Amino acid sequence: MTAETLPDRRRPVVAGAVREALGLPSAVLVASYVGFGSLVRESGLGLPVALASTATGWALPGQMALVELYSVGSTLLAISLAVALTNTRLMPMVVTIMPLLGRGGPPRWWHYALAHVVAVTSWANGMRRLPDLPPGERLAWFAGYSATLWVVTLGGTAAGFFLAGMVPHPVTLGLVFLNPLYFLLLFAGDLRDRARVCALALGAVLGPALHLIVPSYGLLITGVVAGTLAFLVDRWWPAREAKRG
Repeated sequence: MTAETLPDRRRPVVAGAVREALGLPSAVLVASYVGFGSLVRESGLGLPVALASTATGWALPGQMALVELYSVGSTLLAISLAVALTNTRLMPMVVTIMPLLGRGGPPRWWHYALAHVVAVTSWANGMRRLPDLPPGERLAWFAGYSATLWVVTLGGTAAGFFLAGMVPHPVTLGLVFLNPLYFLLLFAGDLRDRARVCALALGAVLGPALHLIVPSYGLLITGVVAGTLAFLVDRWWPAREAKRG
């Protein structure tokens, strides 16, 4: 994407999206990917592999699965399946955000390209910002925002790779988990969405308990149960209010 390919009226939209991305979202992602880059080097993988993982996968849980399974000598098939299954969580994100980008205008391949840069941070902020933008500006905003984050994570990966050994291992692991924490705080800050608040509250209660009971599947079960219950409560609450009214 270049500035010359965009109508003049969309250039300020892209510039604004880039400025938004270069704030706290970039800081959190760079820190997380510094941790990932360090772990890659400590696992014996090279910088090209680290950069290729970030460029093509761009989702830390799947990338962490790749590194961890490689370090214990898993087969290529096992690694591929683990990464694919881990990243299936991105499919609902793509399905929910693509309709907000609208149809018409740019060629269809733009949507396929932008689907690749739908990850936790770009999706969460996109779902918050896109509904308030005019339909004709949404695709430009999301392209500028997501592309900026994608580029800075490549830089963070490279920086972490070269800084490996200079940062204590516990700190490296802590950096990797900054992004999920930011994601949680981002949604917790918007209390207008009843289903979202309900899902977060149920997840916070069920997650630790289910992890103790079924450590291997606790997170998966928590997501399914908390998300389903939050959806049902969100559908039931308006009907309840209508009856009381």
